[in-house]
Amino acid sequence: MTATPIRLLLVDDDPLVRAGLALMMGGAQDIEIVGEAADGAQAEELVRRTRPDVVLMDIRMPSVDGLTATQRLRARPGAPQIVVLTTFHADDQVLHALRAGAAGFVLKDTPPAEIVDAVRRVAAGDPVLSPAVTRQLMRHAAGSAADARQARARERLAALNDREREVAVAVGRGLANARIATELFMSVATVKTHVSRVLAKLGLDNRVQIALLAYDAGLLEDAEE
Repeated sequence: MTATPIRLLLVDDDPLVRAGLALMMGGAQDIEIVGEAADGAQAEELVRRTRPDVVLMDIRMPSVDGLTATQRLRARPGAPQIVVLTTFHADDQVLHALRAGAAGFVLKDTPPAEIVDAVRRVAAGDPVLSPAVTRQLMRHAAGSAADARQARARERLAALNDREREVAVAVGRGLANARIATELFMSVATVKTHVSRVLAKLGLDNRVQIALLAYDAGLLEDAEE
């Protein structure tokens, strides 16, 4: 029995970039390109019509940019997973997109095989953000209004019990479920249950947002100490 292919929408204002993405994705038998859009407004319309599983979304576009489109799409019922395309390792707009619910980001100069793998991982529910890049982004986020942000984050995290808080910190450190299970002496299934409860209690979409919230609250700094 053949698995259902991953339905992918490409969004970039540069036709050459879209052509390159289409070319690299075309060789993957488990990925089906269901449409291409040149800006966020077109992306929203195509999402309604084609119902993709994953959207590769450029951030900087005319008219409706990728950040605005990400916010709007993630607010929809049955929203697709969104991977942000960027030329920067750490950028304010990328950070905002992650807070809005994007499942991660890839650089435009990433090797083709890694971009294909990113689409597969996101479709499977695995955010695309390495621990090193997570730390870089979160350091970039530190700055203005840090104290107020920390207070808000700690207030939200007060809804978690001690075990859920430990799991949230581990997720924030970029650890995979198997590693969290080993460090916290629990099964992988139990880790998954705790992650699901953390997401539900905090009203978050994915592990990236857990990591950002844990950082905002200062929990990752406490863990390092």
